[in-house]
Amino acid sequence: MSEARVLIAGAGPTGLVLAIWLTHFGIRVRIVDKTAEAGTTSRALIVHARTLEFYRQIGLADAIVGAGVTFAAINLWVGGKHAARIELGDLGAGISPFPFILILPQDRHEQLLIEHLAGLGIEVERRTELLGFDDRGDHIEARLLRPDGTTEICLTDYIAGCDGAHSKVRETLGTGFPGGTYANLFYVADIESSGPIFNGELHAVLSAREFLAAFPMQGEGRARLVGMVPPDAENRPVTLAWNDVSLRLRQNLALVVEKMHWFSIYRVHHRVAAHFAKDRAFLAGDAAHLHSPVGGQGMNTGIGDAINLAWKLAWVLHGRADPRLLETYEPERIAFARRLVETTDRAFVVATSASPAARFMRLHIVPHVVPVLARLQAVRRFAFRTLSQTSLNYRGSPLNRGTAGEVAGGDRLPWVPPAGTAPDNFATLRTLDWQVHVYGTPDPALATACANHGLALHTLAWSPAAARAGLQENAAYVVRPDGYVALAGAEPGSLTALFTEWGLRQ
Repeated sequence: MSEARVLIAGAGPTGLVLAIWLTHFGIRVRIVDKTAEAGTTSRALIVHARTLEFYRQIGLADAIVGAGVTFAAINLWVGGKHAARIELGDLGAGISPFPFILILPQDRHEQLLIEHLAGLGIEVERRTELLGFDDRGDHIEARLLRPDGTTEICLTDYIAGCDGAHSKVRETLGTGFPGGTYANLFYVADIESSGPIFNGELHAVLSAREFLAAFPMQGEGRARLVGMVPPDAENRPVTLAWNDVSLRLRQNLALVVEKMHWFSIYRVHHRVAAHFAKDRAFLAGDAAHLHSPVGGQGMNTGIGDAINLAWKLAWVLHGRADPRLLETYEPERIAFARRLVETTDRAFVVATSASPAARFMRLHIVPHVVPVLARLQAVRRFAFRTLSQTSLNYRGSPLNRGTAGEVAGGDRLPWVPPAGTAPDNFATLRTLDWQVHVYGTPDPALATACANHGLALHTLAWSPAAARAGLQENAAYVVRPDGYVALAGAEPGSLTALFTEWGLRQ
């Protein structure tokens, strides 16, 4: 058996995060990628709050936030005129320690992940391609093409396919990848420019036939533009260049490009694999699901896959959980991926469709209704929870159970802000272990049960903030290593039953 317990194919954000978390858990990994170097261009831009919360658990959040840009408002332009400005501010205040939307280009994001992984002693093996693998029942036998052209047989416990839309792991598993491709052609451009839209805010330009979004980036006059190629230009995609797209929109905005760093065209897909796991093989990220770019959900969802899979693999490989625990990965993640494809698909159609109904919606309804709704606190909180993925839950998973207050098993542990000298309740999550939270006074019998199972019992002060978060005074919450509640309203008997059923040990 190889020294590596998990072989990870693909060194994009999903594969890198999986490798990082497994390494933090003490699991030896091997991560391979057929490319010669990390990407220098990319489309994924947005890092959401839930991802930053995961990064905080491993001490990476500050570096990620420091490298990115937060923006205070979204501007809507219609017919060449500024139609509305939606102020964001601290959109998620009271919901997350990261109450904003962060823009960080994927290439820079990946570089920070690579550096963190290297600091843990793991290097990405470049120009190393997965040719295929066989599941031998008690291990995986993978075939790797090395940089020198020779073939290597790698024996490992598990394999994770984080190898993108054309995944070799998914191909080997033979699982379907149903979905489709949007008809329109899109472009992305990384530029330096000047004009009214270069004010550090996000700008969305709507028209009857196309759209353009301008995302602020670090550096004076830097922006990432994402837009739809006009239908009359699509018949020559091979020779398509910057001067062929968004001419009218650019003129309306007085957009003058001073330097073009990167321009590319692409098509958008919407697909979800029929299965995310089979025996000792798993799919995550783009290998498992592809989304429209609406809401910047794709990369963040892949990172969520990696976190969910990492702690479960770690507990099984350390012999601290029944292998059945790994069977909860697919149902917990595939349900969210399917919902996400459906919702982003509907939004994407409104933004890009040439149908009269869609054009009317984006030109006459969105600019007038959305700014009004965005001023309502309830709408703002709902929007943040949805976009940030802090509302994502695993209710219905056989691993999670119980209810206490407004929190049910499978919910993300609600964030309670720091008060005075006391830190927030997420501070304890940095230990990456199972733990129990009580907001108030714990039952002495519960403390005994926690000690019997080697669980840290964290007693936190009951406060108005805890009540606003939906927690229940004196109730116990058993928290998983990924910050989700496995058992709400825990009692000694229910805690023991949970740990016995899944063979869990700390």
